Amino acid sequence: MYVALVLAFELGAIVVAAPEAMVLVVCSPGSPGSTQEAQPRMDGFASALSAKAGTAITAVYEPSEDDGVKRIASAGLAIGSLPFFLAHEKDLGLHARLVAVQEGRPALESWTLVAQNGRIHRPEQLAGFTIVSSAGFAPAFVRGAVQAGLGTLPNDVKVEQTTAVLSALRRAANGDAVAVLLDGPQAAALASLPFAPKLDVVTRSPPWPVGLVVTVDARVSSKAWAPIRSALLGLASERTAAPALSAIQIGKFVSLDEKSLASARRAYGSTP
Repeated sequence: MYVALVLAFELGAIVVAAPEAMVLVVCSPGSPGSTQEAQPRMDGFASALSAKAGTAITAVYEPSEDDGVKRIASAGLAIGSLPFFLAHEKDLGLHARLVAVQEGRPALESWTLVAQNGRIHRPEQLAGFTIVSSAGFAPAFVRGAVQAGLGTLPNDVKVEQTTAVLSALRRAANGDAVAVLLDGPQAAALASLPFAPKLDVVTRSPPWPVGLVVTVDARVSSKAWAPIRSALLGLASERTAAPALSAIQIGKFVSLDEKSLASARRAYGSTP
């Protein structure tokens, strides 16, 4: 009986002391896919990261801004788009740590404003226009990205969120009062469109990080973050881990470019 009680106590102590897995939330509003569809890929990424970091980590994808905010508020780690980070840096207590580089893309990319060919040359000509973008959930980011290259926008410019960028580009090409703000991959694909000759690049933002790895407020100590940082930076060079990165369309993680992030913050803060 005594031995049984001792074993029960020791086993119970082991269960209680087992560390709870750290949660990493991936949130990029405007991107396709659902939480359920992405979960197998999230599991593969979390498994590779946990093994290399020596820390239990689970990962979940939240495609909507609202769900991402709710999930990140109680999490320790997140990977988010630059617009999401700037929109919620203060209210969620986010601290940028690394740049998440999209597969096949550079670490820093410009955002590109496109409108009907020859229609927009100066910011005042956007009066009455709607700027459509996959980043439209963060209007201050959209306005800031445009203003960084073009100048102060008229007050009546509207910002619209969309996941149908192609449709918005077609509207612009057809002469609607629409301009479209494109991210790097979208801008790279512009020339392949059959109606591309009807469109003009109006302006480009400075090059900024596309995605960021962040820690949430004081939930992750410097000691806990150190092995996770090392693991993320080394994942791309691990033969067994690289496929897990590719599955979530990330090529690698690199050190934070403080100057480019400061530039994006200034642009974001320059708008009402």
